[in-house]
Amino acid sequence: MTRIPHETSGEPNPFRALTLDRLRCRTSMKWRAYPDDVLPLWVAEMDVPLAEPVVRALTDALALGDTGYPAGTGYAEALAGFAAKRWGWDGLAVARTAIVPDVMLGVVEMLKLVTGPGDPVVVNSPVYPPFYQFVEHMDRRVVEAPLGPDLRIDLDTLDETFRRVTGSGRRAAFLLCSPHNPTGTVHTAAELSAVAALADRHGVRVVADEIHAPLTAGGAEFVPYLSVPGGESGLSLMSASKAWNLAGLKAALALAGPAAADLARLPEEVSHGPSHLGVIAHTAALRDGTGWLDALLAGLDDNRRLLADLLAEHLPAITYRPGEATYLAWLDCRALGLDEDPADVFLHRGRVALNSGIPFGTGGAGHVRLNLATSPELITEAVRRMAAALD
Repeated sequence: MTRIPHETSGEPNPFRALTLDRLRCRTSMKWRAYPDDVLPLWVAEMDVPLAEPVVRALTDALALGDTGYPAGTGYAEALAGFAAKRWGWDGLAVARTAIVPDVMLGVVEMLKLVTGPGDPVVVNSPVYPPFYQFVEHMDRRVVEAPLGPDLRIDLDTLDETFRRVTGSGRRAAFLLCSPHNPTGTVHTAAELSAVAALADRHGVRVVADEIHAPLTAGGAEFVPYLSVPGGESGLSLMSASKAWNLAGLKAALALAGPAAADLARLPEEVSHGPSHLGVIAHTAALRDGTGWLDALLAGLDDNRRLLADLLAEHLPAITYRPGEATYLAWLDCRALGLDEDPADVFLHRGRVALNSGIPFGTGGAGHVRLNLATSPELITEAVRRMAAALD
């Protein structure tokens, strides 16, 4: 694949656009879950204004009263164009896509297609907590294949886990997080090809959550799972939600590889869940919002460097490996001696809200996840408060 690198958009850094007072006017989860004296650097919402093309598309739709049910393939066509330009992938066939309410509900529907009640679903812990919650709620069994010490997929562990879960003859699936949340790891083409080979050997179906794919840092290369050799039988979920801060505007796409006929069995009512305004917003982001995205990615690169410098100066016992994607930082706080949940200490003593590592599964205890998608000033103040919490 020939990938076009991130461009210099000329747009301003969106993380410098909103003041703390302005952000506190928001009514979404990030800004309403804690009292006003807490800095919220936890849930995956970004402290940015919307990209202008998205605002314009939504404003036009509202002016027209275009608030009915979604129709057509514009969203899939926009994603195909984005994938071709950004990742050099021209294999996203619109005919092999289906609209779903959001990525996690899409994951549920894909797992229903390839597994049955009680079947195992393998995950690479530590991993996004809803993987556990949604899978267990749908009466499947989560089986962990922990990441290696380098926070990458441990292929030997994955091989052994696949062998174990399929030994009884049950169907099994692998729920792949790519790029990985919370570590920010971007899986290489070689790693993904190895995963596909293992899945084929053991008869495991792969469902890839690729929601963070547009948020790949400069110098890293996102590889769609469906594009690698052996990935033809895979299923993927993609969305503009994370990269353009559209979580409240529900819409996502399920993608099937050329050897996967599963989407034909997707219940028709699943397509009723997405918001028409969500589809409009996501389509506009993918088609016309890439300049804004490039400015955002540059701001994230700056924020990763800033956080690394601040931690080295004020909290050198915390281990931080800047991720290659996402706007999330995975911090190893075990050397601080704060027991299993340092997030509790940073909240109650420092008034900084971070995600506890414990719900991320094996490997999460003693860690916190910090949301970098905010202003440099708030990151600086958060680290100052975290350091003061240890005094």
